[in-house]
Amino acid sequence: MKNVVAIVLGGGRGTRLLPLTAMRSKPAVPLAAKYRLIDIPISNCLNSGLNQIYVLTQFQSVSLHRHIRGTYRFDNFSGGFVEILAAQQTMEADEQLDWYQGTADAVRKNLRYLTQPEIEYVLILSGDQLYRMDFREMLETHKRTGADVTIAGKLIDRSQAGAFGIMRVDAGGRVVGFLEKPKTDEELNDVALDPALLKSRGIEARGGECLASMGIYLYNRDTLVAALEKTNYRDFGKDVFPATMRTRNVQLHVFNDYWEDIGTIRSFYDANLRLAQPDPPFELATATSPIYTRARFLPPTRADGVTVQHSLMADGCVIGQGTRIENSVIGLRCRIGRDVTIRNSVIMGADYYETPAQLAADRSEGWPPIGIGDGALIEGAIVDKNCHVGAGAHVIGDPNQLERVIGDNWEMLDGVLVVPKNAVLADGWRRA
Repeated sequence: MKNVVAIVLGGGRGTRLLPLTAMRSKPAVPLAAKYRLIDIPISNCLNSGLNQIYVLTQFQSVSLHRHIRGTYRFDNFSGGFVEILAAQQTMEADEQLDWYQGTADAVRKNLRYLTQPEIEYVLILSGDQLYRMDFREMLETHKRTGADVTIAGKLIDRSQAGAFGIMRVDAGGRVVGFLEKPKTDEELNDVALDPALLKSRGIEARGGECLASMGIYLYNRDTLVAALEKTNYRDFGKDVFPATMRTRNVQLHVFNDYWEDIGTIRSFYDANLRLAQPDPPFELATATSPIYTRARFLPPTRADGVTVQHSLMADGCVIGQGTRIENSVIGLRCRIGRDVTIRNSVIMGADYYETPAQLAADRSEGWPPIGIGDGALIEGAIVDKNCHVGAGAHVIGDPNQLERVIGDNWEMLDGVLVVPKNAVLADGWRRA
């Protein structure tokens, strides 16, 4: 993997994840109590022996930069790096003095970093997906088939096809058709998968009828440079990949394991709660492919007389007597009072412990301290970091409320009540 460089795309606005992305970029959103979304693609790279990684950033990127700098450090002899490439102005041309205009445009403006003589392959990844993949297997597929480009594809049910780009492949595994988010039966029939193709390659269909693009591309470096220098295409999925498919040998690498695109509040919420189940689809505790994140040197969690079922709890929490936690994710430094009920919820915790001076300032403002107050009920909700939830507050989602509703210090999306970062909910709070 020494001749492979990875590019993780992390600069989008992430509007579908608002309000979680109001103060941070999407790859910086916390995941599974102690990680961030960006940790997934970087960990996959490191576990695959790939340690030359660029992260392209643009929007609300301060916390993402801080996390990457504080987490991914290599010794002087490994040659490894995780380097941040923030949007920047250049002297190359006046018309390029602007922000990234899409995923392909972002890579185009950083081609200088990919033209080193030792680089032969470029792996392009998304910063907001949950999966575990060995990229060495994808590179083997790429070399064995003589591909110019290899794309990772996931088998999905026909009913899910309208949310993805769907590929059609021939008997040799070459991608010969691509349709973005097919809606009609006629469109679906045009890209439906031939089960005999998978059987001939020893792949179990598991009920999948369509091959969805995962947005993971492995390019020959020269192919990528030519595709970007000769066009003004802005997006890989919509522009570059379909155009390349028509003129180059584009091969499929089938990934038949758990994969989730964390693009909406509902997908984020569901993915977190699935990780807390006794038999999660994505196992965090593994000896061979760990997920890396920043070491924080926090004390162990203290829980006195607490009932916990099907939940994840991070370090540094203090949980009061009589509290019940069910099917939930409890993040770093959570302060949870007595007799609290937390059910089917994601509590992200806090970035810091409050000092006596900060607690006094809270009291002077009439605010509860950071954390969850005594007797509170949290159900069907996401509580972002550094939130002040008062004693007896009821923070409850409504699965029947699918449209977006914005209140004072709360939002409801896809039936999930979201309390934004740093929000204050007073003692006895109820949703109006």
